[in-house]
Amino acid sequence: MELDPTTGILGGVFDPPHVGHVALARAGIEQLGLEKLLVLVVANPGHKPTTAPAETRLELARLAFEDVRDVEVELDPYPRTVDSLEARRPRDAVFLVGADELADFTRWKDPERVLELVRLGVAMRPGVPYGPLREARTRLPAPDRISFFEMEPMAVSSTEVRDRVACGQPIDELVPPKVAAAIARLGVYQDAE
Repeated sequence: MELDPTTGILGGVFDPPHVGHVALARAGIEQLGLEKLLVLVVANPGHKPTTAPAETRLELARLAFEDVRDVEVELDPYPRTVDSLEARRPRDAVFLVGADELADFTRWKDPERVLELVRLGVAMRPGVPYGPLREARTRLPAPDRISFFEMEPMAVSSTEVRDRVACGQPIDELVPPKVAAAIARLGVYQDAE
């Protein structure tokens, strides 16, 4: 996918992708006026272990985002965001993150360079206090390259999905239907800890 200023990028481990990821993508597209979205499934994140193999997570992500308009899903061979962006050289694209990621952004590898390569679009949920995030934003070298957008709260995490699958509990409300079907068909996460 050729990246231009109306392109969003959503990167993650997606182990597995859930309705919160999809909601973040939809809100970012709608509120930031993105014409297309590149979803990058990090093959080997390095900063945290994965449960499912990269190709399985890629398949699940393609299913999760297939009903979101103008989305392309790719496997990202780079464990760190800055390395992926350096390889892609996007033209002022918007990298979508949740509010929790902004709080940890200074711990990313070379956050200054990330902000040179992309703008950040930070998803805010009702009830999340803006104060600490605005303060974190002002401590960054290019706060003008960070914007906020609203999204509905989604009480879901990939950990919760894995735990419920391992316990034999339903996950239908936590993941898109095709993702739930694929998880069952592939037998992933049944032995997750």
